[in-house]
Amino acid sequence: MHGSGISIWFFIGLSLLVNGVLIAGAGIWEWAHPPLNPVVLFHLHANLWWGVVLAAFGALYCYKFVPGRES
Repeated sequence: MHGSGISIWFFIGLSLLVNGVLIAGAGIWEWAHPPLNPVVLFHLHANLWWGVVLAAFGALYCYKFVPGRES
C-alpha cells in the first residue's frame, strides 16, 4: 500500500512520544517528591531517562514518517 494512507510507523512514533512524555513526567514528579522507601537504584532516576529516550525516538519517528511529507 505505497503512496496512500498513513504509515504505521507514524502511529508507533506517536505512541512512543506520548508514553515517553508520561514516563518522563512521572520521573520528574518522583525527583521532586521522593518516596519514603525508595528502591535501591532510585538515585539513577531511570524512569526520567527512559522517558526522555522514548520521547526522543517518538519525535524522530513522527518527524520522519509524518503524513503528507514526501519520502
